Amino acid sequence: MSTTTPPDGSLRVRLDLAYDGTRFAGWAAQPRLRTVQGVLEDALATVLRTGPLGLPRPRLTVAGRTDAGVHARGQVAHVDVPADRWAAMPGRSDRAPGEALADRLAGVLPPDVVVHRASAAPDGFDARFSALHRRYAYRIADAPGLRDPLRRDWVLWHRRPLDVDAMHRAVQPLVGLHDFAAFCRPREGATTIRELTRLSWERPTAGPDEGLVVATVQADAFCHSMVRALVGMSIAVGEGRRAESDPAEVLAGRSRSAAAAVVAARGLVLEEVAYPDDAGLADRAERIRARRRADEVDRDPAG
Repeated sequence: MSTTTPPDGSLRVRLDLAYDGTRFAGWAAQPRLRTVQGVLEDALATVLRTGPLGLPRPRLTVAGRTDAGVHARGQVAHVDVPADRWAAMPGRSDRAPGEALADRLAGVLPPDVVVHRASAAPDGFDARFSALHRRYAYRIADAPGLRDPLRRDWVLWHRRPLDVDAMHRAVQPLVGLHDFAAFCRPREGATTIRELTRLSWERPTAGPDEGLVVATVQADAFCHSMVRALVGMSIAVGEGRRAESDPAEVLAGRSRSAAAAVVAARGLVLEEVAYPDDAGLADRAERIRARRRADEVDRDPAG
């Protein structure tokens, strides 16, 4: 489990990163599977010169453990780095250590993972427990003219036109603090009570998402497969197969069998992880860690 304070002789480094999840078996390292964590920890071990014959292998703590096929543009992780390795990172150049680390990682990482920024983390920072919220987007192309083959890996192509206004109205009763058992894959001993701070559907009229059907889902944490289950129910409403009242009724009934099918991962993108100001980082981490000791939540919404 991550801690608020790095071990002696180490410095905590924040990594801001993005990845295309198409060819990954999710974030979390798994034997014999290609994962984002595994690829990034291998790269860090190479750049920091750690491993079996040297210092311990770098271990990442991430804000949201995305599952297979889920993408991220605003992912955040931290790693505790030996302070001497951090100080030596620029070598003979006049670059800052974080700039040098990001540049060296770019030289060893595959093209579907990018570390945009590396920086010394403020005191008390924990990528997972200090987070205020995670914000995801799900994008759907519901007409042939919207199907862009260059975006096919992160936009769901849907055969039927969707009633976006009906979808939006139908999910508004789900915003707030509720038991989302009907929209979560059960995990033994884990609560399904979550607080959604935003759940919306729109069809943007300008910008890169113009014409698409786009969901924005925001909460401090999510149950396993929760977002994609909510999207599946929304699509059923948008097609007219389910009534606008069904999402609220399914939520109240707490029966997963009554919910619509979970949709494909490809349309789901982690867009942002938000944190308090530096003075509030440690307090936030301690409060969230205490809340979750009795309910360990290791995944965010895909699955």
